[in-house]
Amino acid sequence: MFHVKPKMMEKITSCDLCGNDSFTQYLEAKDYFLTNEGFTIVKCDNCGLLFVNPRPSPAEISRYYQSENYISHSTKQAGFLNKIYAYIRKKNHVKKYKLIQSYRNSGSLIDIGCATGEFLDFFQKKGWEVTGVEPDEDARNFARNTYSLNVIDEKNIPELSEKKFDVVTMWHVLEHVHDLNERLYQINRILKDNGIAVIAVPNPNCHDASFYKSFWAGYDVPRHLFHFTQKPITALFEKKGFHLLKKIPLVYDSFYISMISEKYKTGKKKLIKAFYHGLKSNILAKQNNDEFSSLIYIFQKTD
Repeated sequence: MFHVKPKMMEKITSCDLCGNDSFTQYLEAKDYFLTNEGFTIVKCDNCGLLFVNPRPSPAEISRYYQSENYISHSTKQAGFLNKIYAYIRKKNHVKKYKLIQSYRNSGSLIDIGCATGEFLDFFQKKGWEVTGVEPDEDARNFARNTYSLNVIDEKNIPELSEKKFDVVTMWHVLEHVHDLNERLYQINRILKDNGIAVIAVPNPNCHDASFYKSFWAGYDVPRHLFHFTQKPITALFEKKGFHLLKKIPLVYDSFYISMISEKYKTGKKKLIKAFYHGLKSNILAKQNNDEFSSLIYIFQKTD
């Protein structure tokens, strides 16, 4: 089932978090979204970090995003899933604003992986000084032309000034990054002293992941190169000079991810069943160490 492989692969020989070179196969998954190619997720035997191995190289990974239906860059309203996504996105903008306001009333914010810029536009209208980072040229141009945003290419992050921003956000972006240590170094470098990093990632320890297994849309291989459970992501940021302040669930994600997972598993939307497992996932998470489908981590720079 998972025998098809991409053309260019790079093999990871040491864990990005702890440097260990011993891994155990965790799961075989498939790119149900685009290519139907198979990939292996491994688990570090020492720290438990989950990652795709082998994986597409940085030069090859772009072809896995080449779809008009790649929803994080979609501004379309047509189609049920796109409408659901647009509705949830608007609701989440308000919640994200209130969350960040609880730590900073105003200031400078950089959103890494800003896509088409709707989140930054929301903050810009609230008086924040905003900057975006986006690797996709079409999405960058849309954000610039539609919302008059300052959006730079991902490769230009090292050119940003030190201690420039009060807040760094990455909404479901860190799992896409090839070099975790370099990215966290840059986040630390551009944040002001005591600045905060707001990081949202899927959580493979949730109920919907255990139910859907290889069909779980949160794996989204190979675009998601890493799969963060709570201990490894906290250890990763602590290693790079941050302290965990808080974890917040993204409760809508379980419903949306379950809808996509149902489609991958059965070929049908099965909305009632998806809603049931999304709701069950949220209920069980409250009883099990906040193992929600997606989590927001608030980290404060300490070093």
